[in-house]
Amino acid sequence: MDLSPGGSWAGTGLPFLAVRVLEHLVGHPDAVEEAVAAALSAARDDVAAALAALEAEGLAVRMGGSPARWRAAPPRASLGPLLARRREELALAELQVERLHDAYRAAAGRYVASDLFEALQTPEEVAARYAQSLKASRDQVLHLAKPPYVTSPAPGGSPGGSQGGGTGLVWQDGVRFRSVYDTDGLADEQSLETVLRGTAIGGRLRVCAGVPMKLVVFDRTAAIMPLRPDDPAAGSLLIHAPALIDVLITLFESVWERAVPVVLNSPEPGAGQVGGHPEKLDGRTHDILRLLAAGMKDEAVARVLGLSRRTVQKHISDVARALGARTRFQIALIARSRGWLEPYD
Repeated sequence: MDLSPGGSWAGTGLPFLAVRVLEHLVGHPDAVEEAVAAALSAARDDVAAALAALEAEGLAVRMGGSPARWRAAPPRASLGPLLARRREELALAELQVERLHDAYRAAAGRYVASDLFEALQTPEEVAARYAQSLKASRDQVLHLAKPPYVTSPAPGGSPGGSQGGGTGLVWQDGVRFRSVYDTDGLADEQSLETVLRGTAIGGRLRVCAGVPMKLVVFDRTAAIMPLRPDDPAAGSLLIHAPALIDVLITLFESVWERAVPVVLNSPEPGAGQVGGHPEKLDGRTHDILRLLAAGMKDEAVARVLGLSRRTVQKHISDVARALGARTRFQIALIARSRGWLEPYD
């Protein structure tokens, strides 16, 4: 059985140690307090408190004697009333939630057009609802990023917290992150740092010229987009409408399909230069050509790949010389015709 604090027993409301004690009593009838404490490697006072809690709920019975012996009550009969009471409490709580939501919508100065949409008017609201949606995600988070940024790039590409860095964000294990950055959005240290954090925790990154909008989609349950594309500080829209979320996911996938994958730590074999063998690109030159083909400038390519601008330009010059190309446009045409711009296998 799952005895973790957030596991299958959490719905009973029983303390964690009380659940462990109950599990022990089920398999060890007539156990004494000291034996239970020893078996669970727990403090005797804590076990005594857990036994008292179980007795109060009718889940354990004190058999008397000295020292007292304890026996678990039949689980189905004893836990049934407890679960029924918890269901009643949850039903009352759900009713209270509806009352609170009605009051929320009626509050003066608050605009809520529908339960399918929320207008987030301040950066603090956006950050709070983003963190909440991220924590609730179970499958994947999709992210389109483009300037202008408010104070930092949109967080969808590099969530942090206990598993990913210093941003204070938390998400579930197994959540997949995919981000597409506009090529004009990787020209400063702040946006590059965001990208590096995202790829460090396994996020997949692509770049694309002309990303149509800012967007973060959490599973198929929620999405956040700015109210005004030219002014992200003007607020955002939190979307819950399933049909619209499906449309936004389709938009993301179309951008993802035409975007260029970025591998920040691609292999770079020994010689590594195009030289007299133009068909054999080293990993780094491959990355440089793909990013240039996506519309990124030399300085942005250098930042993303952790190279100097001079190194990037040298790779480009070597390729141009090997191909007999005079312009970058010619390099791109020939490289594409030879399949050099395809992703790694």
